[in-house]
Amino acid sequence: MTRTITISLPVADLDRSKAFYTALGFVNDPDFTDATAALMTWSETIKVMLLTHERWRTFTTRPIPPSSASEVALNISCASRVEVDAMNLAAARSGGTADINPVEDHAYMYGRDLADPDGHIWGAMWMDASALPS
Repeated sequence: MTRTITISLPVADLDRSKAFYTALGFVNDPDFTDATAALMTWSETIKVMLLTHERWRTFTTRPIPPSSASEVALNISCASRVEVDAMNLAAARSGGTADINPVEDHAYMYGRDLADPDGHIWGAMWMDASALPS
Protein backbone atom coordinates (compact mmCIF):
# COMPACT_ATOMS: atom_id res chain seq x y z
CA MET A 1 0.00 0.00 0.00
CA THR A 2 1.23 3.48 -0.85
CA ARG A 3 1.80 5.68 2.17
CA THR A 4 -0.25 8.85 2.09
CA ILE A 5 -0.90 11.84 4.30
CA THR A 6 -4.23 13.48 5.03
CA ILE A 7 -4.00 16.73 6.96
CA SER A 8 -7.14 17.68 8.90
CA LEU A 9 -7.74 21.39 9.43
CA PRO A 10 -10.50 23.19 11.35
CA VAL A 11 -12.13 25.91 9.25
CA ALA A 12 -14.62 28.62 10.17
CA ASP A 13 -16.41 28.66 6.80
CA LEU A 14 -16.34 25.39 4.84
CA ASP A 15 -17.54 26.84 1.52
CA ARG A 16 -15.00 29.68 1.68
CA SER A 17 -12.21 27.20 2.46
CA LYS A 18 -13.25 24.83 -0.35
CA ALA A 19 -13.15 27.75 -2.79
CA PHE A 20 -9.74 28.83 -1.47
CA TYR A 21 -8.16 25.40 -1.81
CA THR A 22 -9.73 24.90 -5.23
CA ALA A 23 -8.14 28.18 -6.34
CA LEU A 24 -4.76 26.84 -5.21
CA GLY A 25 -5.18 23.73 -7.36
CA PHE A 26 -6.65 21.20 -4.93
CA VAL A 27 -9.57 19.09 -6.20
CA ASN A 28 -12.62 18.34 -4.06
CA ASP A 29 -13.54 14.67 -3.60
CA PRO A 30 -17.36 14.64 -3.43
CA ASP A 31 -17.38 11.10 -2.01
CA PHE A 32 -15.89 12.47 1.21
CA THR A 33 -17.62 15.84 1.34
CA ASP A 34 -20.76 16.89 3.17
CA ALA A 35 -22.01 19.94 5.08
CA THR A 36 -19.37 19.47 7.81
CA ALA A 37 -16.29 18.24 5.93
CA ALA A 38 -14.58 18.39 2.55
CA LEU A 39 -11.72 16.26 1.31
CA MET A 40 -9.41 18.27 -0.95
CA THR A 41 -6.81 16.38 -3.02
CA TRP A 42 -3.41 17.79 -3.98
CA SER A 43 -1.96 14.54 -5.30
CA GLU A 44 -2.47 10.79 -4.98
CA THR A 45 -0.57 10.90 -1.70
CA ILE A 46 -1.46 14.33 -0.22
CA LYS A 47 -4.96 15.31 0.85
CA VAL A 48 -6.48 17.92 3.17
CA MET A 49 -9.65 17.28 5.16
CA LEU A 50 -11.39 20.56 5.91
CA LEU A 51 -13.63 20.28 8.97
CA THR A 52 -16.12 22.77 10.35
CA HIS A 53 -15.35 23.78 13.92
CA GLU A 54 -18.31 21.73 15.11
CA ARG A 55 -17.06 18.61 13.31
CA TRP A 56 -13.48 19.21 14.48
CA ARG A 57 -14.68 19.20 18.08
CA THR A 58 -15.98 15.63 17.64
CA PHE A 59 -12.35 14.51 17.20
CA THR A 60 -10.69 16.45 20.01
CA THR A 61 -11.46 18.67 22.97
CA ARG A 62 -8.26 20.65 22.42
CA PRO A 63 -8.94 24.30 21.58
CA ILE A 64 -8.85 25.55 18.01
CA PRO A 65 -6.01 28.07 17.81
CA PRO A 66 -6.88 31.61 16.71
CA SER A 67 -6.07 32.49 13.09
CA SER A 68 -3.21 34.68 14.36
CA ALA A 69 -1.39 31.67 15.87
CA SER A 70 1.10 29.41 14.09
CA GLU A 71 1.10 25.82 15.22
CA VAL A 72 2.55 24.20 12.11
CA ALA A 73 3.72 25.18 8.62
CA LEU A 74 2.76 22.82 5.81
CA ASN A 75 5.12 22.84 2.85
CA ILE A 76 4.02 21.66 -0.54
CA SER A 77 6.12 21.10 -3.64
CA CYS A 78 5.44 22.85 -6.93
CA ALA A 79 6.72 21.96 -10.40
CA SER A 80 8.31 25.37 -11.07
CA ARG A 81 8.97 28.87 -9.77
CA VAL A 82 6.04 30.01 -11.92
CA GLU A 83 3.73 27.57 -10.11
CA VAL A 84 4.95 28.88 -6.73
CA ASP A 85 4.12 32.45 -7.82
CA ALA A 86 0.73 31.37 -9.21
CA MET A 87 -0.19 29.62 -5.95
CA ASN A 88 0.75 32.70 -3.94
CA LEU A 89 -1.28 34.95 -6.24
CA ALA A 90 -4.26 32.58 -6.05
CA ALA A 91 -4.07 32.70 -2.25
CA ALA A 92 -4.19 36.50 -2.25
CA ARG A 93 -7.12 36.55 -4.67
CA SER A 94 -9.10 33.88 -2.82
CA GLY A 95 -9.33 35.17 0.74
CA GLY A 96 -5.90 34.12 1.98
CA THR A 97 -2.74 36.11 2.65
CA ALA A 98 0.25 35.99 0.33
CA ASP A 99 3.89 36.31 1.37
CA ILE A 100 3.40 36.11 5.12
CA ASN A 101 7.17 35.59 5.41
CA PRO A 102 10.08 36.82 3.27
CA VAL A 103 10.42 35.06 -0.10
CA GLU A 104 13.16 32.42 -0.18
CA ASP A 105 15.06 32.75 -3.45
CA HIS A 106 18.16 30.64 -3.96
CA ALA A 107 19.64 29.23 -7.16
CA TYR A 108 18.38 25.75 -6.25
CA MET A 109 15.22 26.56 -4.25
CA TYR A 110 12.40 29.09 -4.38
CA GLY A 111 9.62 29.38 -1.84
CA ARG A 112 6.79 31.67 -0.81
CA ASP A 113 4.63 31.28 2.29
CA LEU A 114 0.92 31.96 2.37
CA ALA A 115 -1.94 31.62 4.84
CA ASP A 116 -5.42 30.27 4.16
CA PRO A 117 -8.49 32.20 5.39
CA ASP A 118 -8.19 30.49 8.80
CA GLY A 119 -4.51 31.35 9.20
CA HIS A 120 -3.11 27.88 8.38
CA ILE A 121 0.37 28.38 6.90
CA TRP A 122 1.40 26.79 3.62
CA GLY A 123 4.84 27.04 2.05
CA ALA A 124 4.74 26.69 -1.73
CA MET A 125 8.21 25.66 -2.84
CA TRP A 126 10.18 24.57 -5.88
CA MET A 127 13.60 22.93 -5.74
CA ASP A 128 16.15 21.82 -8.30
CA ALA A 129 18.05 19.09 -6.44
CA SER A 130 20.69 18.94 -9.17
CA ALA A 131 21.69 22.52 -8.37
CA LEU A 132 22.14 21.97 -4.61
CA PRO A 133 25.43 23.38 -3.37
CA SER A 134 27.95 20.71 -2.44
